[in-house]
Amino acid sequence: MIGVILAAGMARRLRPLTDKCPKCLLKVGKRSLLHRTVDAMIAAGVDRLIVVTGYKGQMIVDELESLFPLLEKVFVNNADYENNNNIFSLWMTRPYVDGKQFLLADSDILLDPVLIKRVVDEGPSSIALNRHELGDEEMKIVVDDAMNVIRITKQCNPAEAIGESVGIEYISAAYSSALFAELEQMIEREGLKDKFYELAFERLIPQGHRFRAVDTTELFSMELDTPQDFEQATSIVPPHIL
Repeated sequence: MIGVILAAGMARRLRPLTDKCPKCLLKVGKRSLLHRTVDAMIAAGVDRLIVVTGYKGQMIVDELESLFPLLEKVFVNNADYENNNNIFSLWMTRPYVDGKQFLLADSDILLDPVLIKRVVDEGPSSIALNRHELGDEEMKIVVDDAMNVIRITKQCNPAEAIGESVGIEYISAAYSSALFAELEQMIEREGLKDKFYELAFERLIPQGHRFRAVDTTELFSMELDTPQDFEQATSIVPPHIL
């Protein structure tokens, strides 16, 4: 199985922690966020990894080559990371995953590794969901009675949403083809390179391409956005994850 990790961003809100290394290489316990994510992906069946780097990207390359020398890896450099968002990083993976089944993960999530396997076991196309009190900043998911995603956006009323997207998606080959066709429209024709990739998911829904939401609330997951988050993480994370 192919795994895709998007790790190009600067994470300005985490300064000064990210002044000298990318966010995904910050450690909680003995392992970095990236190390943990790759371990979880391998446990779920990933045997080929596509990693989009940008900010201090060589550090990411060196880390993964050192930790996982036998894993097949492709590194894609998003050199213009300061002027685009993760939708452009995803677009850059097109030569490797267009029309193919793959597992997509953000690089900055601290999570129980079982969560990734839960999504894979559900089968494509599925997306991890965490139920909790929502505000304006979360990437919110609205579902129908069959748990099919009918909206995924930060802009909807929190009361309408079932929870937040964790940042883990298992994408079918058919969905992948539709996704990159939509990304071509968005990036090449509309210039929407500074958006979150979930906007492409949202635009695919009326075209008949939907994710099935997988409720992973009982499995720990946390996005670490500020230095305070990292300070608190070791006291919040379940001991078996550390």
